[in-house]
Amino acid sequence: MSIRIRGTNRIRTAGVVVLAVSAAVALAACSTPAAHVPASSAPSAPSTPTASTLSGSITVFAAASLKATFTELAAEFEKANPDVDIALNFAGSSDLVTQITEGAPADVFASADEKNMAKLTDAGLVDAGAPVDFATNVLEIAVPPTNPAGITSFADLAKPDVKTVVCAPQVPCGSATVAVEQATGVTLTPVSEESSVTDVLGKVTSGEADAGLVYVTDVTAAGDAVLGITFPESSEAVNTYPIAPVAATGNPDVAQAFVDFITGDVGQYVLEAAGFGKP
Repeated sequence: MSIRIRGTNRIRTAGVVVLAVSAAVALAACSTPAAHVPASSAPSAPSTPTASTLSGSITVFAAASLKATFTELAAEFEKANPDVDIALNFAGSSDLVTQITEGAPADVFASADEKNMAKLTDAGLVDAGAPVDFATNVLEIAVPPTNPAGITSFADLAKPDVKTVVCAPQVPCGSATVAVEQATGVTLTPVSEESSVTDVLGKVTSGEADAGLVYVTDVTAAGDAVLGITFPESSEAVNTYPIAPVAATGNPDVAQAFVDFITGDVGQYVLEAAGFGKP
């Protein structure tokens, strides 16, 4: 167990990284898939970017924990492809699955876990062979900067006088919470269960909760607004993030190009800088 205050340096790093490799974006965004590199290698920008021939618009449905990184990456993708427009819809992965199942016009789906992606592949709304894992994430405890409840461990969240907020079980961060509870034998009694990890973080930053279980990346993105408390039991629930074009997309070329961009050099740089792990 350790306690650390997350600053904004890593998020600034993400922006710097994207600028540094902007020459690679056009090549990564073309219809030819971006090259993948080993985790131990630093991606390098090609010397002669290829002009993009992509055009049209797509709507990307992405897990709430991807908001900062996907907003940045979508802007970079559009910059390299002036004739492309990307609309972003962020929510809990389970809510996004419900929206797509009910006919919402999505072209790409990025889930915070494999379980919710499987719901769409099982329903034939995403081709079974299409999803690609692009990141991992683990839980971290977020508390107000002064840590008024004196939280130092996962077990502290179960104390009766601690107002703890978690994600609902059907949401990936909630499913991860349940997995940690089962692994540790610690049962939480949260004051609320939220539909997305950003809602949990909002309860903490507003002072409505003493602690919330969010992802490492959410603590990083929150900067000085919260204090992050790591706990070793988080390794019991590592979430893997898959991404895929939706089968009914009206613009399959752009949808696939965006998937390739996220899984390629620039996407992986930005995700890693934001605190995501390798898939």
